[in-house]
Amino acid sequence: MRKIVLSFLFAIIAATLAGCGTTTINPNYSSANPELMFIGSEAPAAKAAETLNLGSYCLSVTEKWKVDGKTPDGQTIWTKDSLRKVVPCR
Repeated sequence: MRKIVLSFLFAIIAATLAGCGTTTINPNYSSANPELMFIGSEAPAAKAAETLNLGSYCLSVTEKWKVDGKTPDGQTIWTKDSLRKVVPCR
């Protein structure tokens, strides 16, 4: 019985050492649409609000960048918010 316990203990230690010895995977911060996410110290330049004519109504689109966290190496993650509002056409 003691040999079984010792062999089990050595197997656990070996598995732990093997798991800690492997290299870690570097995180990949990317987006399918890079217009929606940016990584850097300063926010990208904001565009002025634009009005889109959609036929029977118009839509005002305002885009803002906001801080959405940090990467493990300390870089700021910026994400874009879009505010859409129906406005009268001119």
